Amino acid sequence: MTLLLMAAGSGSRYGKLKQFDDLGPKGEFLMEFGIYDALKNNFDHIVVITKKENVTFLKSHLEDRLPSKVKLDVLPQELSDLPDGVDFKGVRKKPWGTAHAVWTARKVINGPFAVINADDFYGHSAYQNAAKFMQQHPSDNTYALLGYTLKNTLSENGSVSRGVCEVNEDDLKSVEERLKLEQVGDQVVDHDSGKRYTGNEQVSMNFWVCKPSIFDKIESEFRTFLSDDNRIANSELYLPIIIQQMLQAEEVRVKLIPSGGEWFGVTYASDKEKALKKLQDKTNNNEYISPLWS
Repeated sequence: MTLLLMAAGSGSRYGKLKQFDDLGPKGEFLMEFGIYDALKNNFDHIVVITKKENVTFLKSHLEDRLPSKVKLDVLPQELSDLPDGVDFKGVRKKPWGTAHAVWTARKVINGPFAVINADDFYGHSAYQNAAKFMQQHPSDNTYALLGYTLKNTLSENGSVSRGVCEVNEDDLKSVEERLKLEQVGDQVVDHDSGKRYTGNEQVSMNFWVCKPSIFDKIESEFRTFLSDDNRIANSELYLPIIIQQMLQAEEVRVKLIPSGGEWFGVTYASDKEKALKKLQDKTNNNEYISPLWS
C-alpha cells in the first residue's frame, strides 16, 4: 500500500517551509509522524512530492530513518512536467496545484494509494481506517475520503478554509469549499459566504484514498486547464475538484469514512507551539516512541 505526501507548498501564511520544521520531541518533521502511522498499518511505499530544490535533502533525510524494506520515492513537482505534446512557455511561480502534485507520481504508483498533506497530523486511526478500506477495495473504482468533525479542525489564530461534506449515509455527494471559517459563539461562520454551521459537520482535510484511474482524469483536465490562458495565469488544478468531477460523472463512488482520530495542522506560525505540545504529550503518553525512528 502506498502513501503519497504533498510537500511542495510554500508556507506563505506560516512564514517558512513548515513541512521541514522541527516539531517532534527529537526534531522530527510533522510528516514523519504520518509516515510512522502509515508503516504501523502495513503501508510499504512512501511517495513524497516536493519542490525540486528539496528533493536531495528530503530523500537523504528519510532514507536515513525509514526501514530498508520500505520503498521510497521523492519526486519534484515541476512546471515543466506537462502532458505529451503540450508546451508552456509563460511565466508562473506557483505550482500547478494539488491534482498536478498527485499526477507527478503517475509513473511510480500502480495500485490504491492514500494522499495526505505533509504539514497535517491525521492520527493513527485514520491510517488504520484507510488501510482497511484499501484492503477491502483493492481494484474497483471506489475512492474514499477520511472525514473530520468541523469544530475540531479550527484554528485559534485566524480563519481557515475547509471542505464541508454532503453525505448520503456513507456515500460522499459533494464537498463544498468554505474559505474563511471561524468559531463565533456556539456556531462556525464562513465570513466569505455568510453560511453558518453547527460545527458537527464532517469536513475534508485532504486525506483521500484514490486509485490509478485518477491519473488519466487529471491529465485530461490538465490539458483543458492549459488551453485556457486565464486559468494558467490565476488558477490551480485542485485534487478535490477532480474527484468531485469524477463523482458527478459517476466514474467513481466515494465513501466518507470518519477518521476516528484527531487532526491538527500548522497553518499559522502561532500554531507551532500547540503542535509542539501535542506531539510531546502524545510521546509522553507512549503513542509514539522517541526518537521516532530508533
